[in-house]
Amino acid sequence: MPSILKTPQIDEEERFLVRLAWACEIEGMTQAGAAERFGVTRLRVNQALGEARRRGIIRVVINSPYSPCAEAEAQLTEVFSLDHASVAPNMANSEMVQYMVGTALGLHLSSILSDESVKRFGMSWGNTLNFATRAMKAINRPDLEIISVMGGLTRGSDLNIFEITTRLANYCHAQHSYLTAPLYASSAESQAVLMQQDVFRDVIDKIRGSNALAMAAGDMSDRSMLIRDGLPSGVLYEELLEAGAVGDVLGYFLDARGKLIDHPVNSRVIGIGLEDLRAIPNVILAAGGPHKVPIIQAVLSTGVINSLVTDEETASLLLQGKKK
Repeated sequence: MPSILKTPQIDEEERFLVRLAWACEIEGMTQAGAAERFGVTRLRVNQALGEARRRGIIRVVINSPYSPCAEAEAQLTEVFSLDHASVAPNMANSEMVQYMVGTALGLHLSSILSDESVKRFGMSWGNTLNFATRAMKAINRPDLEIISVMGGLTRGSDLNIFEITTRLANYCHAQHSYLTAPLYASSAESQAVLMQQDVFRDVIDKIRGSNALAMAAGDMSDRSMLIRDGLPSGVLYEELLEAGAVGDVLGYFLDARGKLIDHPVNSRVIGIGLEDLRAIPNVILAAGGPHKVPIIQAVLSTGVINSLVTDEETASLLLQGKKK
């Protein structure tokens, strides 16, 4: 329905803004063409279009299920000081969240690993990263090396770190190497001894020198592969909760502030430390689902994350939490 003037006079400024907006947004005229038609400078055209947007004369409506994702990506990047965010759209079936986040990560990795300046890439394990490797577009990067950044679980895992690393390397026609160790040593003393071994130290130094790294995060429920199958002998789930754990990343358990919990399990991890991530130019966290919001918030608060891949609902909850 057309608007009706409330007073018998013409607002020449608004009339100009509308005519200019019509020319540029509907007719598809360039700013240079509009400047010539209306007898003004290109700077005036640019300023007028900005003013038309501020007044709501020009309103952009993007009719797509991906439009809220694009908005969330922009907000996540700004609010959490990220270099990049990828948000997968909501699905009617909530069980598909991990698959969708993994697919979004795979598409992002296709772009990252096509960049020839990325010579060494670190890959974690988990179901999200498993889906990511299956969504990858094949590229030819024989100069690239893919490195597994975590040790493996000693029991119960159907998502072997070696399989994920190998699959990703095969899609990229790249080289690959492994951290051939369990995720946890039997004690802090054993961890210290193992970390001094040349075979482990060399691989860990390689991981520290990666140009980019992708990792997942686990919550504190039995949906987490680590909670379900990977806790080392003598480590009780109830103890981790009592110590304030909200989840894990790279095998380290964090509290809600992003700090390592005070529990011996964190001194038994065989691999890089969370502080080592600061030296890696692009650290990508891929995780989704409302149940993972506390651990995602915790990891983001550490300041070591450059890129986040998640889903629309989780993005909304993260942004709401930041406003509180």
